Amino acid sequence: MDDTPGWDAIDAALRPLYGDVPPYHLGTVVKWALGGPDPLDGISVYARTEPVPHWHFVSYGMSELYAKESADPDESGWGFEFTFRLARDPADAEPPAWPANLLQNFARYVFGSGNWFEPGHHMDVNGPIAADREDSDIRAVAFVTDPELGEIGTPHGRVRFLQVVGLATEEYEAVRQWDATALLRALEPYLPLFVTDIDRRSLLADPELARTVREGIARDGSSSGALYVTTAHWELDGGSTTLRIGALQAEAIAQSLLGRLPFGRTLLLQTEDTRLTFHPAGAYAVVEPEEGRLEVAVPPEGLDGVVAALRPVAGRTPVPSLPGLTVEIVPTRMRDGYGDETGEVVG
Repeated sequence: MDDTPGWDAIDAALRPLYGDVPPYHLGTVVKWALGGPDPLDGISVYARTEPVPHWHFVSYGMSELYAKESADPDESGWGFEFTFRLARDPADAEPPAWPANLLQNFARYVFGSGNWFEPGHHMDVNGPIAADREDSDIRAVAFVTDPELGEIGTPHGRVRFLQVVGLATEEYEAVRQWDATALLRALEPYLPLFVTDIDRRSLLADPELARTVREGIARDGSSSGALYVTTAHWELDGGSTTLRIGALQAEAIAQSLLGRLPFGRTLLLQTEDTRLTFHPAGAYAVVEPEEGRLEVAVPPEGLDGVVAALRPVAGRTPVPSLPGLTVEIVPTRMRDGYGDETGEVVG
């Protein structure tokens, strides 16, 4: 009897690409189920030369590798495994370790929060995705189906190979105002197989590509209806409302509001314990339907005032066009790719 049918299914999907070439494999010493810190049981890495030299990382552990435990017969575990493609110096004999840490961090987020990733999802990682490369402008990620591996069937259900794609700061600003899938489609001719190069700068320096993105934003608005942020709290005092927002996310929220409300769409700010929702409306209103939830109706004449108050500088700014509303920006303490505070404070 096969004790690892899910693992074997992943190996079978890789075989047409890599044959019997043994990968560089990073195994987990103490499994998550036994109290270990790493949800992924292993990560295999393959050296590639085409279409550009790169390392191809593939995870084992988001799907059911051994026995069927979930109640859903159609999906194996979370329904996906992570992949990541990193530009490689052809002279390098071994891959760097930081991408494995990155994938383990994403896995911890999923296992810890219950929120999973799908193609089109995106995330600001609040610093360089390579924790030891402070000079890198690749500081956010988006998710796409791995262009070579796609989706497979296993004895325990479907598994999609979900590739992590590194984005430069300016590119991620475009994602928040537009759509991750649309942006990746525009970037694809410049990023063969969506290989991440942490040394590159924003591709939007290309005038033609920048024009395509601007036209898409103006035409479509933003598809990102929710932002996961560290600080989105409030204080109600009679007819006055103070919204408390972290400095690090202030500009991202402003961009998202401009890409959502004028198009008749809401924007949700989700923290660990609160949900703050902005609604387009004909008149200003604030409603707290239950503890931990606040809904703010913003008329067109009030949007610019809210956006102007969302600057990454600590302080309190009344919104004159919406009497009684104040936006308070509070400092954000930065963390590195391992979740530790760096000592840097934004705001």
